[in-house]
Amino acid sequence: MPAKIRLQRHGRKRLAFYHIVVADGRAPRDGRYIERIGSYNPNTNPATIDLDFDKALDWLTKGAQPTDTVRAILSYKGVLYKKHLQGGVAKGAFDEAEAERRFDAWSAEKEAKIQAKKDRLSKDSDSLKTKQLEAEAKVNAERAAAIAKRNAELAAEAKAAEAPEEVEAPAEEEEVVAEEAAPAVEEAPAEEAPKAEAPAAEETSKEEPAAEEKEEKKAE
Repeated sequence: MPAKIRLQRHGRKRLAFYHIVVADGRAPRDGRYIERIGSYNPNTNPATIDLDFDKALDWLTKGAQPTDTVRAILSYKGVLYKKHLQGGVAKGAFDEAEAERRFDAWSAEKEAKIQAKKDRLSKDSDSLKTKQLEAEAKVNAERAAAIAKRNAELAAEAKAAEAPEEVEAPAEEEEVVAEEAAPAVEEAPAEEAPKAEAPAAEETSKEEPAAEEKEEKKAE
């Protein structure tokens, strides 16, 4: 059975990364392998691929069969295209120099696409961070406004609670003044009382001569 180029899983759950290995087709998936030729980490964007290009090409030339995922990785890195160009050179369709020129052009175009994707992702990330900061600033501003409003309401309630006490103070003073004025009004008639007794004294003096006249008449 020919050798296989496949992935060997490592890392913890949901954060797995893989070694790209060449193993016997009959060996267990994560068992012993013949040679490790690279690594693949799908947790980054874009995925991180570290591949020994020449070894991968050599094993393909020897007839090693890649799994579907590894085939996609080899295509992404240009290993399959390089093998295709070598086949063209072997058939005499073009020479080695033309094969190298075509591969270099493909590599430059591929690298430009990868860099454009990285730039776009970086821009999107910066834009997302900016939006998150703006949203956070808005939330903080609304929270500060709500706190200021609540503090103003509490201050108004406290002021309203103190206001009646300040208004009642003059009322107490008015009651005291009224109480002090009342005795003065009541004492005024008491001073006029002797004037009312004066006529009574005069009547008494008039009655006394009348009584004396009666006594004189009896004596006669």
